[in-house]
Amino acid sequence: MLVLSRKKNEKIVIDENIIITIVEVRGDKVRLGIEAPREVPIHRSEVYDAIQNEQNTISEAENGATELLQ
Repeated sequence: MLVLSRKKNEKIVIDENIIITIVEVRGDKVRLGIEAPREVPIHRSEVYDAIQNEQNTISEAENGATELLQ
C-alpha cells in the first residue's frame, strides 16, 4: 500500500487517466473528488463487497442449476 500525505486541493494521478483530488478535510473525514473514464467503475468498499457477494450468489445459483440439468 502506498501512503501519501496531501492537503486540500492537492491531487493524486493514477495511470494518467484517474485523478483523485482532496476536496475537503473536516476533522477525521476527507472528501475526495475522483475523475476517471466512464468505463472505470468506482465504488466505496462496502458497496463493492455487496456487488461481489451478489455476483457470487448468482454464480453459485447458476452452477447449481447447471448441475441439476446434467
